[in-house]
Amino acid sequence: MSAHDIIQRGLYFEEFDLDARYLHRPGRTATEADNVLFTTLTMNTQALHLDAAFADAQEPFEARLINSMWTLSTMVGSSVAQLTQGTLVAQLGFGDVSFPHPMFAGDTLYTESAITEKRLSASRPGQGIVTIAHTGRNQSGTVVSTATRSVLVRCLPDGGAR
Repeated sequence: MSAHDIIQRGLYFEEFDLDARYLHRPGRTATEADNVLFTTLTMNTQALHLDAAFADAQEPFEARLINSMWTLSTMVGSSVAQLTQGTLVAQLGFGDVSFPHPMFAGDTLYTESAITEKRLSASRPGQGIVTIAHTGRNQSGTVVSTATRSVLVRCLPDGGAR
């Protein structure tokens, strides 16, 4: 690597901004293949995801639903490059997960994140705990998922000296 090489990374603890709204782009359009593959890989046999004839006959949606765990995984995953790539030490936990509106094949998921809390770790010098609130919206702006997660991230190397 040369002195001019720049490696894409997420944010160090000190760089997380409590006033910012991070918009993660591009969005991700859900396909039937995504739904079937994710659902079968995770051994989720829910007919609402796999059986078109069954799902088509079910009210109120009358169509196969995108697996909500795909939505959650994709929502969090879309934030990685911008927020935690290369700076994450550990995923600490999830909370307040909700799916207020379903996703269907052909819908596009757009994710935004806000930092709701951050503090230095009391037990791990050089690391901090950040709480992130993720919101996923479809192409119409309808909220399809929300979740909070706590992550342990590295502080700036060398005490922040650049």
